[in-house]
Amino acid sequence: MKVAYFDCPSGAAGDMIMASLVDAGVDVTALCAELAKLPLRGWELTAREVRKGAFRATKVDVEVNREAHRHHRSLRDILEILERSTLGASVKERASRIFTRLADAEARVHGVERETVRFHDVGAVDAIIDVTGGVIALDLAHVEAVHVSALPIGGGLVGGPHGRIPIPGPGTAELLRGFPVVDTGVRAELVTPTGAAILTTLAASAGRMPSLTVDAVGYGAGTMDLPAALLSRGDVDGRRGRRDRAAGRDDDR
Repeated sequence: MKVAYFDCPSGAAGDMIMASLVDAGVDVTALCAELAKLPLRGWELTAREVRKGAFRATKVDVEVNREAHRHHRSLRDILEILERSTLGASVKERASRIFTRLADAEARVHGVERETVRFHDVGAVDAIIDVTGGVIALDLAHVEAVHVSALPIGGGLVGGPHGRIPIPGPGTAELLRGFPVVDTGVRAELVTPTGAAILTTLAASAGRMPSLTVDAVGYGAGTMDLPAALLSRGDVDGRRGRRDRAAGRDDDR
């Protein structure tokens, strides 16, 4: 059985999840070809090698044409985009579940109905590509089950459309309910709502790594570069930067 274990000592974001799978061997050309099946234009996916401290990793970026995406999208809008696509049924189903959980979390923290939640213009396109791309990458890697380490919750404050809010943000905290988390002492946003939605929705188990035989290892880089002063011994093995690891493995049982 082919499984993926996401080891996330420095957090998780949608682009980091997708990048780690590309770094582990998923062909980025095949990934882009599948993403092109979405009825969504005005974006481009690029992948490049970067360095985080003394180590290399893959960074994936979604470049969005802001003029092509100037309106907000509801959950219904996003689910319709997925349904109208020519993607496989399994990809559509998993991506739809992730977005529904994300909308439910935002609805609860804002005290509104799921249908009134809005994903903001460019950010909505980023999220659609990150979520769908992550699911497609798992499919291209023939992964049958996802396992995840405990997630570092971070700390401090972060600015956003609703002003400065504590970390983890309310939506992220809602998504992490019932999921193992750890405080590594880093005062920064380490887990994004999209990253939390993907991993908590797809995880078959969370916490300790199951017994596995390693088949491939990939490192996905995020945008943030943490100053050395913010890092604790538990974060990225004490090295500067932010990257996460996904191992594509064959179960030895």
